[in-house]
Amino acid sequence: MTTPLCAGESWRVAALTMMDRGALSEALAGENAAQWVAAAAACGIAEARLRLGRMLLQGEGVAKDHAAAFRQFQAAAADGAIEAHNMLGRCYENGWGTAVDYVLAAGSYRFAADAELDWAQYNLGHMLLSGSGVVRDAHAAFFWYSKAASQRHSRAMSLLGRCYENGWGCASDPCQALLWYRRSARSGYFRGAFNYASLLLENNNRRSAQLWYVRALENAPEPARTNMVTAWRLQEKRSKRVPAMRASCSSSRRLSGNPPP
Repeated sequence: MTTPLCAGESWRVAALTMMDRGALSEALAGENAAQWVAAAAACGIAEARLRLGRMLLQGEGVAKDHAAAFRQFQAAAADGAIEAHNMLGRCYENGWGTAVDYVLAAGSYRFAADAELDWAQYNLGHMLLSGSGVVRDAHAAFFWYSKAASQRHSRAMSLLGRCYENGWGCASDPCQALLWYRRSARSGYFRGAFNYASLLLENNNRRSAQLWYVRALENAPEPARTNMVTAWRLQEKRSKRVPAMRASCSSSRRLSGNPPP
């Protein structure tokens, strides 16, 4: 399989056959990474096809081309790259280089999720929880979030916390919600930090709530940061008027609210 990026640079393809793993990794991360990745993809190296597909999606070092990215993911998936199945799911779900097809998206995610890929488990859980193009199934979503969270996937840990907080696919358990929000927050995920701060505030642990709220703002991109500021102001006003409504976890270390390191 060839790509326009490799035209006139067959020497790179030849060089790849003589590289050990370390030299290949260095070439794929170096100054001319795009050319080396394209050459490696042309050689049929599944990891390179997967990486080239991502570069084409983002326009990273190459011209953005969603259709070409989709073809690279197809080739990588055919070569056995599990992560490529997850990326195919993203393409089918969002219409990147192909028609939107939620059934194929869910099927691609499921293939990679069954192979224990955390991102695929999270993406499949998200589709099932929202009912985006599939039958909504909160219990199945909870199952897949749990699988991904067990691998320390930061977003899945935050969503698992939301499931416990709201009783989505499980019994409502504010202590478990705090536990998973805290784990997500400590992993550096800004939404996990914000959710943790919000639940701490609701339990009248204001000092720790403020500390985690600041950490969330530090890591959040726009427009999420602006939206969080607005939501936080409303929460602070409500918390001053209404006493904590949730079962207290204050006797447990789960609600210790230790500030960020």
